[in-house]
Parts: sequence; C-alpha cells; structure tokens
Amino acid sequence: MESFHQKNQLTDKSYPCIWMQAGVVRQKTCKIDFQCEGCGFHRALNCIARKNRELRSRGISPKGKQGTIIHWRERLKEQPLTKRPCIHSMKQKINFRACTNEYRCSDCEFDQYFMDQFAVHAVIKPMDILDIDGFKIPQGYYLHKGHAWMKLEEGSEVRIGLDDFALRLLGPFDSIESPLLGMEVKQDRADIAMNRGSHKAKLLSPVSGVITAANPGLRTEAGHAGENPYSESWVIRVHATDLRRDIKNLMIGDEAGVYYKNELDCLHRVIAEEAGPLAADGGYFSENIFGHMPELGWDKLTKTFLRS
Repeated sequence: MESFHQKNQLTDKSYPCIWMQAGVVRQKTCKIDFQCEGCGFHRALNCIARKNRELRSRGISPKGKQGTIIHWRERLKEQPLTKRPCIHSMKQKINFRACTNEYRCSDCEFDQYFMDQFAVHAVIKPMDILDIDGFKIPQGYYLHKGHAWMKLEEGSEVRIGLDDFALRLLGPFDSIESPLLGMEVKQDRADIAMNRGSHKAKLLSPVSGVITAANPGLRTEAGHAGENPYSESWVIRVHATDLRRDIKNLMIGDEAGVYYKNELDCLHRVIAEEAGPLAADGGYFSENIFGHMPELGWDKLTKTFLRS
C-alpha cells in the first residue's frame, strides 16, 4: 500500500527537479512543489527536447550541449524497471513505485486511483479561497463564463466541474451526466447535462479535449455536489488538446472575482424583476436559490447564467 503525503500547497522545501531525477541535467532543484506547468525551466527543456527529437527523426544529429537533452520520460525508459519511478513518486507524493506503463499517465489505472484518492480529496485551506459575498472560488482554479471550473493537473490533463455559484443557484441536482470515456468535449459547447426533477440544464465545457475519466457518483447521487464543488464533486477529467488557446478564454484570480461580482449584481436584478425589490435585499444567498424562488424561472436562470 502506497504511503500518501498530503501536500497541496507550495512549500519552502527544495526537492530534486524531475529532469535531475531522470539524469537529464546534473543539478536543478524544485521549490514550487512540482507545479511543472508554471515552471519556465520545465517549459524550456520540453521545447529543447522536442526540437532535438524532430531533428533526429529527420536524420540530423543535434549539436552542442543542448543537443544531448532528451525528454525526462525518454531518459527513464532507457532504465531498468526498478529505476523507473512513477511520476507521483518523483513528485514526493508517495513512496517509491515503479512505472509499468511507459509514463503514459492518461491511461494508467494507478494514476486514476491516485488522482481520485489524493488530489481531489486534498483540503483547500481558507487562505486559498477567494470569497465573493459568500460564494467561493479557490485560488488556482480557472473559471468559464458558464460557471464551469477547470483545474490543471499533470501535463495536459485537467479536471472540470460546476462552480459554487451554479450549484447554489440551480442545485441540488438529481444527476450530472457527461459523455462517455474517449468522447470529445469542446470549449463553449454544452457537453454536460444536469437534471433536477423535470428540469434539465446544460453546462458549457471550459476546454476542448478527450474525456479520460468521469465521476460515477454524480450520475445517480449528485445531491451532495454542492458540499465540495471543487474537490470530491468534480465531473470529468479531460486530456486537453489545445490548452494554451483555451486558457485565454478563461478567468482566474482577480478577474474571476470581478466576474462573480457582476454575476451577483445580475442575480439581484433578476430577483428584483421576478420576485419584487424586497426579495433582493443585497444579503448573502443561501443554497437552493431556485428551490426557494421558483418564480425566477428555470429557463431564464439557465440562459442568463449558464449561457447555454
């Protein structure tokens, strides 16, 4: 049984960079808790390794010191199995475990198990939360205009779910359904379905890609999704096909905070129009907003806020 270490924040500790662990570079430490997607050194070596691979594919030998650089995965594949650590072992999340899947994390059963049992259950501390009039947005989460969130994981893998606003506005849901594994989702396309009694709604996907995992519990028991919208209640895991492009259309940090404030202003106006000015008292909203004020209209709420 692997020993899992709960670490979900950046720390002051230094660890050997994965490129150093693989033997590609002689000395390089990581001080950002292996958040590789935000590391300039990681991106630079990825680029060099890719160019070197393209040159070799054309029969050209790369020159100079940079010509010796290959991707850390390729270097480790040259080693015997006992010296091929799992990426989660390299990132100090578990004790040593050999990789038996040629570093293809997207179709690795253990990677799926790890992400379900460790990553999505990590506790988000209050200091990591942006609170907008009682609605929560964790720092580091990207927000789509249709109230889906996206969280970067390893490589081009992301997790997707409904944000606190959508769940409190329209939930609790009876079920949340997504396309099957291997199917494509597209940014701004209504690929996820939510059901509440006779009411149905669609959620726009925040990114384009191929579904690699789905949260099975939400198909039949989605009523508790609002309790942990950013951890246990993720909807799908996706291998993004054009993440750099898609992220440009998403919001994060202060930008997401401004968007939330505008959405709350809009919600107050809708309530004043449909239920009267006294109903929109400017206070904090509770859960099950539609359930308490069905006169707001399901179709109006979904069109206005989910943009679907």
